[in-house]
Amino acid sequence: LRLATRRLKFDELFFVQLRLLRAKAQRNETYKGKVISVIGDVFNTFFKNYLPFELTNAQKRVLKEIRIDMGTGKQMNRLLQGDVGSGKTMVALLSILMVIDNGFQACLMAPTEILANQHFISISEALKDMDIQVELLTGSTKTAKRRELLQDLSEGRLKILIGTHALI
Repeated sequence: LRLATRRLKFDELFFVQLRLLRAKAQRNETYKGKVISVIGDVFNTFFKNYLPFELTNAQKRVLKEIRIDMGTGKQMNRLLQGDVGSGKTMVALLSILMVIDNGFQACLMAPTEILANQHFISISEALKDMDIQVELLTGSTKTAKRRELLQDLSEGRLKILIGTHALI
């Protein structure tokens, strides 16, 4: 009975994994993304002049992996884990700057309005000396401000939009 139960558990996990791999393969075939291949002036200027701390080896490794993933033009699903204050937001910002260097806009979605506000404040502060417009969009953003944000997005002035599920 124990061996049979173990085999059933194995089979169930095996088929779940197969379904996940098939879904990933279908996603890679169906959805073509933009290739982010240039590391340009925006990234380099921030990295050399405004980065508030030295990156750890782990952060450098993750940024390299993200750069490789974004260079493929395929959808990237990545979970970046770390303690509070370990530099996850900075890794996200540096990834966003790579996107901006390639002529695109980016958004950063947070699960709560409090966290979205914190990201907005920290990223705005980090980029204060650079000519990059950063805005915040949450469920409590007024209609007039939403229209303004949409206009700025459509005209390409707004490079980084930070928010909650309201981004969707």
